Amino acid sequence: MKNFGQSFIEALQSLSANKLRSALTILGIVIGVAAVIAMVSIGRGAQGSITDSIQGIGTNLMFVFSGNMTEEVRNSKPLTLLDANAIADPLAAPSVVAVAPVIQGNSEITYGRESTNVSIMGVTPAYSSVRNEKVTEGDFITEAQILGSASVAVIGPDTADKLFGRKEGVVGETIRIDGQPFRVIGLLASKGGSSFGSQDTSVLVPLTTARDRLIRRNNRERVDIIFVQAVSADAIPSATEEISQILRTRHRTKVGLDDFTVMTQQDILGVAGTITGVLTIFLGGIAGISLLVGGIGIMNIMLVSVTERTREIGLRKALGAHKSDILIQFLTESSVLSLIGGVIGIGLGWLIGFVVGRIAAASGTPITPRIGVDIVLLATLFSTAVGLFFGLYPANRAASLQPVEALRYE
Repeated sequence: MKNFGQSFIEALQSLSANKLRSALTILGIVIGVAAVIAMVSIGRGAQGSITDSIQGIGTNLMFVFSGNMTEEVRNSKPLTLLDANAIADPLAAPSVVAVAPVIQGNSEITYGRESTNVSIMGVTPAYSSVRNEKVTEGDFITEAQILGSASVAVIGPDTADKLFGRKEGVVGETIRIDGQPFRVIGLLASKGGSSFGSQDTSVLVPLTTARDRLIRRNNRERVDIIFVQAVSADAIPSATEEISQILRTRHRTKVGLDDFTVMTQQDILGVAGTITGVLTIFLGGIAGISLLVGGIGIMNIMLVSVTERTREIGLRKALGAHKSDILIQFLTESSVLSLIGGVIGIGLGWLIGFVVGRIAAASGTPITPRIGVDIVLLATLFSTAVGLFFGLYPANRAASLQPVEALRYE
């Protein structure tokens, strides 16, 4: 322990003798460690944000899409309103509590001189409860407005801010969608982005109005997606099977050749987790390259140090220093370089993550970088290992010098 302490003090003295060179070498490790911590923490933060967003839509929500997402099926049939009505039958699907068919498209919406292109969604009153939509003012779409194909709209807060310059007091205003007048009857509560786009920019109109006047299709009964709410999270498996059986019967498809896809929240969480996990590893790997470059810098500077101190090494060995003493001395110097760089890099990585989180929050995309103890320990151990690994060759070279040859070196 005494030898290690003495080696540590000698390493600090040696490094302080060439302050600028040591600082530049440490800088390479600082950048590498900071990049690893920042990238991994931001990746974890993005993963957490996506997961929280998906979980916020409800644990008992399912999504029914047209088409098979795993294999191509010939003569596939689209989802229709009749399919949605069949799924809503409590006798056929007792595990289902609510069904909300949706058709969607993009349209230009204007108010005075202001205009913007937004996602138009034709919905039913059930959409409010199934998707957990709240209105901060006004009312949601009613069944009477569905039956009358009323020219009414419920808009998101971002759309309101874009058109009116405010996010309140918009009920009663008249907007134009594709040149047609619509009266605003409600303002949605802010929900931010989700796996189905940002709800804050959406415009909701009665499904019949969208079908007849805004989103024209050859098949009037066709819908783009059916949101289904199960009676509970535990009922998801049985509800999924009931929905599949209903659609197989109606579409006359064989088992394994479904022309539809039923996705649950866990399916979406799994896909999102896989994508963000791969992204995090990729970002960490890219950042790790800079740490590798920093390690090469340590090797380079230690080789230069060995060359410069050849006579010193020869003198120490002539006075009785063992090969292990010289080896430990130079390994300690390289480890101190990487350790100091690692500690500073941890602080810089945390600062970068904090700044990115603030910028993301200000831009309306809240991402809270998550710096765990495992990341800090991994970065510290890895930076120290880099110092040991890249310092091993120079240290061994120094320790292998012959005293006589070293003393004669000029």
